[in-house]
Amino acid sequence: MGFTQDEGDKLYLYSITTVAIIGGLLFGYDTAVISGAEKGLEAFFLTATDFQYDKVLHGITSSSALIGCVIGGAISGMCSSRLGRRNSLRLASVLFFLSALGSYYPEFLFFEYGKADWNLLIAFNLYRILGGVGVGLASAVCPMYIAEIAPSNIRGTLVSCNQFAIIFGMLVVYFVNYLIMGDHLNPILVKDAATGAMSVSPESDMWTVYEGWRYMFGSEAFPAALFGLLLFFVPKTPRYLVLCGEEEKAYGILEKINGSKLAGKILEEIKLTSKEKTEKLFTYGVAVIVIGIMLSVFQQAIGINAVLYYAPRIFEGAGAEGGGMMQTVIMGIVNIVFTLVAIFTVDKFGRKPLLIIGSLGMALGAFAVALCDQMGVKGIFPVLSIIVYAAFFMMSWGPICWVLIAEIFPNTIRGQAVAIAVAFQWVFNYLVSSTFPPLYDFSPMFAYSLYGIICLLAALFVWRSVPETKGKTLEDMTELWRSRLQKKN
Repeated sequence: MGFTQDEGDKLYLYSITTVAIIGGLLFGYDTAVISGAEKGLEAFFLTATDFQYDKVLHGITSSSALIGCVIGGAISGMCSSRLGRRNSLRLASVLFFLSALGSYYPEFLFFEYGKADWNLLIAFNLYRILGGVGVGLASAVCPMYIAEIAPSNIRGTLVSCNQFAIIFGMLVVYFVNYLIMGDHLNPILVKDAATGAMSVSPESDMWTVYEGWRYMFGSEAFPAALFGLLLFFVPKTPRYLVLCGEEEKAYGILEKINGSKLAGKILEEIKLTSKEKTEKLFTYGVAVIVIGIMLSVFQQAIGINAVLYYAPRIFEGAGAEGGGMMQTVIMGIVNIVFTLVAIFTVDKFGRKPLLIIGSLGMALGAFAVALCDQMGVKGIFPVLSIIVYAAFFMMSWGPICWVLIAEIFPNTIRGQAVAIAVAFQWVFNYLVSSTFPPLYDFSPMFAYSLYGIICLLAALFVWRSVPETKGKTLEDMTELWRSRLQKKN
């Protein structure tokens, strides 16, 4: 299929986008693999004799990849400007691959296989952090790459596909974890009544303690290798090429994607706003940066990743049968369906309505879970409430936050601004995920009520502060913030 004067080559555009969103799939895979592995991992480190592995250490270990995500998000602006968008994604693929192998076999070269101790705990966490740097990079650069490639009329849909890939990655790993577990059972952990210390019951299935979690982490090496390979077949983005002075190459790609009629016009608009390497971060005022940061903060503070990372444990606590793994797979399928709702409506209804509806739906689900806990209700109702809470996130904050972060900032500061917003996102992801185990241990009712209140605040923030970006080009956003700044001055 060739391109015409009026229309670009859609197959070419969709092929590029498909490769880019594998980065999103790996993002979802890497962050959710812990949900199936964390109980076996906890039991493994409880066998250590040189230190006491407690809930606080487990919270830190379960979410240690997020430290790397903060680093990856923070350096994404520098990497995307200096290495380019495509090479930054290549770097992320290498980090995913090394982290998967290292988390599978943290004893490599230095330690005795299967012997849990303090040094091995540090090594394991370092490998998880390495993968986290890859996730942080991919989380910022994948939406940026797609936004800079895509025509404005379908940009929201294509960037939302990245969120679909994230959720699909989570579903894939939930299913992979489920298959790896097979007939094996999660270990039984017992608490000493006198000291409160946890230990592994002798009746536990020891395969999950010593082997199961390793296969779960190691499975990521396969999609990581595929991603790295396919990145050799995609182009640099036209906007990055213009920044590097390669206007002819930029025009060639724009022509293929948009058709020759529009390519020249888009190239001129890009050239007018391409001063990324010289313009300062606050050139367009503080408001645009603060709004980008707050979108990121609310996406995490509403507590979704506490549900996604600890799903089997939560479902088990809510009275689900079979250790919660099957319900986690069902939740993954529901998440996919509701992400598709966002993909097919984001360019029709706009970004703001979906965010507000999603926030209110999440609040309803969170308060329902809190009420079930307070009244001691077990079984289908709390499980459904958790699924409702997650589903509303998937049709709103999940994809739409990434769409807005990719398109809300002016061209000239996008690399720096996206890096700051994404770094804040991962800081709050880490805070929510690492505080959830002790918070849930203290009171599930309190934890979910808190998330419900934050959901209501998120709806209010979007209604009052966030501009609608539906149908606007990336260059239009530059004009919007410039005119707002001029009115203020």
